[in-house]
Amino acid sequence: MAKPKGEGGARTPEEFAREELRRHRVAAGLTQAGLGERIFTSGAYVGQMECGTRRLRLEIAELIDKELGTGDYFTRLSKAFKSKYEEYFAEAAELERLATAIYEYASTLVPGLLQTADYARALMRGGNPTALAEYVDGLVEFRLERARLLEDPVTPEMWVVLHEAVLRTEVGGPGVMAAQLRHISAYVRAHRITAQVVPFSAGAQGALGSLVSIMQFVDAPDVVYTEGPRVGQLLDYPALVHRHWKIYDLARAAALSPNASLTLIESVAEEYAKCAQT
Repeated sequence: MAKPKGEGGARTPEEFAREELRRHRVAAGLTQAGLGERIFTSGAYVGQMECGTRRLRLEIAELIDKELGTGDYFTRLSKAFKSKYEEYFAEAAELERLATAIYEYASTLVPGLLQTADYARALMRGGNPTALAEYVDGLVEFRLERARLLEDPVTPEMWVVLHEAVLRTEVGGPGVMAAQLRHISAYVRAHRITAQVVPFSAGAQGALGSLVSIMQFVDAPDVVYTEGPRVGQLLDYPALVHRHWKIYDLARAAALSPNASLTLIESVAEEYAKCAQT
């Protein structure tokens, strides 16, 4: 899952950081597992940083400097990488681009990868009511840039489970909602994604919280990303990942079939379209 070198064979800053991490670790006589134990993470996590599937986070860099006796070397390297995403989501956004499959659950809002521009703008404006238009437009562009992942006809495979509240929570008005739900149904009809809806009648079954995303990779363990208002968390401990898989499977079991879900999505879209006309 290593990333290609920059143009002309020159190392990118990310490549430089991961090669330096490997060089200093080996010079210290530590295995990936040995360094992982010292910085309170796993050897797999260290390996992912060295091959470019996980970024060098500031708090991890500080621990590495302490254990390898490198002063503030890796701390400064980590600060040099500026992400266009919020800090709590930056690493998850990087992993999205590397994932071979993404399984998402959403309780109230359409997942970012499936949002239309108008839906995303209404969300961003709702959370930033006094922000300049240029700022909101920038946030929307970042969101749409993420969604371009689905322009690839095959990878990543995507399976999304939406609670019915996602369909019924009106964001941006009925016209925006009609277009948004039709956008999702178009992906389903093009066989690009699989979508299921957990109906209100399912009750407590299938209720997972706000957002859960499980990502799979070719040569790295599964990772879970969970998100709430202005906070997100990546989980890669096998026991926690396994637990989230079980809960996700329960949500799929409580949901309508893909065909019935598509019928519901398109039916609600037509309801919104009629409201928009009147």
